[in-house]
Amino acid sequence: MDISTSIAHEAYKISKPATMPSSDASLGRLSQQFADVVAMGENTAMDAMAGNADPHQLVEALTQSELAIQTAVSVRDKVVEAYQEILRMPV
Repeated sequence: MDISTSIAHEAYKISKPATMPSSDASLGRLSQQFADVVAMGENTAMDAMAGNADPHQLVEALTQSELAIQTAVSVRDKVVEAYQEILRMPV
């Protein structure tokens, strides 16, 4: 084995864990985290209407909810786009 091959092999071995999904990133866990963030925003909004929450907490919770929803919509759009690309492939 020459030097360039062993260097490439070592670089691949180092980068391999970065491409493998972690056990923390399962779809069920991510969807549960999404639901928790949205529920927290709703609960904070209800507390603010009752006068029990600080306006700063309300803005922070709603911003986190908005970011989570935008992320979910972006992921959905990418999945639909990939599916459409697959449908357009010639057989």
